[in-house]
Amino acid sequence: MGAPDSFNSTATVGHFIAGRATSGAGAHVQAIYNPATGAVAREVALGERADVDNAVAAAHAAFPAWAQTSPLRRARVMFRFLELMNKHRDALAAMISAEHGKVFSDAQGEVTRGIEIVEFACGIPQLLKGDYTEQVGTGIDNWTMRQPLGVVAGVTPFNFPCMVPCWMYPVALATGNTFILKPSPLDPSPSLLMADLLRQAGLPDGVFNVVQGDRSAVEALLEHPDVKAVSFVGSTPVAHHIAQEAARHGKRVQALGGAKNHMVVMPDADIEQSIDALIGSAFGSAGERCMAISVAVLVGDAGKAIMPRLIERTRALKVGDGMSADAEMGPIVTAAARTRIADCIAAGVREGADLLVDGRSLQVPGYDGGFWMGGTLFDNVTPAMSIYREEVFGPVLCCVHVPDFAAALDLVNTHAYGNGTACFTRDGHIAREFARRVQAGMVGINVPIPVPMAWHGFGGWKASLFGDMHTYGEEGVRFYTKQKSVMQRWPESTPKGAEFAMPTSK
Repeated sequence: MGAPDSFNSTATVGHFIAGRATSGAGAHVQAIYNPATGAVAREVALGERADVDNAVAAAHAAFPAWAQTSPLRRARVMFRFLELMNKHRDALAAMISAEHGKVFSDAQGEVTRGIEIVEFACGIPQLLKGDYTEQVGTGIDNWTMRQPLGVVAGVTPFNFPCMVPCWMYPVALATGNTFILKPSPLDPSPSLLMADLLRQAGLPDGVFNVVQGDRSAVEALLEHPDVKAVSFVGSTPVAHHIAQEAARHGKRVQALGGAKNHMVVMPDADIEQSIDALIGSAFGSAGERCMAISVAVLVGDAGKAIMPRLIERTRALKVGDGMSADAEMGPIVTAAARTRIADCIAAGVREGADLLVDGRSLQVPGYDGGFWMGGTLFDNVTPAMSIYREEVFGPVLCCVHVPDFAAALDLVNTHAYGNGTACFTRDGHIAREFARRVQAGMVGINVPIPVPMAWHGFGGWKASLFGDMHTYGEEGVRFYTKQKSVMQRWPESTPKGAEFAMPTSK
């Protein structure tokens, strides 16, 4: 299924505020490219502070009624939205492929993972149940409840324009908050389709809003006193800034940053399975994933068996337009991103890494203007090299050789990032020790991209996360709600006279 006719127009992509599409208050726009051709497809309006103010005002006005709506009725809206998301899955995927460049099957998978979080949010009546203790003291009962925060915002990246927003707003809305989404201006169209589907599902006007824009829109959200919490996914420097600014303005924050995910391959691992995992996880979505494997840690003799096949498979990658049925990898999202990745590769060569496969010269016939980059493979990379230390966010795989499991574990644990990691082995003891001792938020055992399911939550450690809670799952429910504890006693059981001592449970 292709994108809807309205998407194929060259009209400027605007905002969605108070239940309707709007072009916004300003005249600033930014080009949206088709990464496969390099051509400008349309433009996106860049929201100004007035647009943010309008969205916050709409969300603030809608909050009291939505918060008072019963969890069951909110869940029914989410059920209708779930049905519409399933119906429009391929339309969303086509939008993603057109603006991001990833292959259509990968885009379909992204939408499906987002839909799974909507499914989780449909269970909100159960998830919002509190605790109750009878007779905590003589004649006194105590219970807790979770209540929504108010207006909350999500700032999301280009690489998952459907899935990452779904990490945030389904749980936020289901728990009774109103939401403002600030998507990436590189691929903004899916945000408007999701907003329209929420409207069709019966979500009241103002409960969900979209403000397109750049840094100025983000700063306006961070500074606005009526925004109670901010969720962010992006690079570590920006995540750190978001966390600091949100805290300075008294907001709750979860800011997910960058990654340098290692995959440890033990000598006893299934070699073909390991190679398949490295190829798919390093080069899927052109490496533009925060869960991409970008470092292969080859333990002992594992490298001797893996490297020849890894070179062969990297060279054989089928790179093309994301809508081509045989494409395994699409283009890079922008020309600037391609240049940055190429500069990282050049730095790796200067620093002494062995460049075994160089993707910088790749061109796709018939798509001369596209932002193309082939799979790139380095060997004999060391921890001192920038290609090892820094997040590349492109189709570049670095291979590091270590003598044993202890050295592999130390390599992962001493890296600044701790988003995700994997270990391939047949040894149960090694697998258990790796899972227990590795310093990363998400761990795969013979699973290269261990993205948790909707009810478990997503988040890294170290410089990959700023804030206390992960996204979605029960962590998301906690993030978007605040606990209230109620102590109750009735006159018949109340002692006579003033009590000046600290109450106890007697």
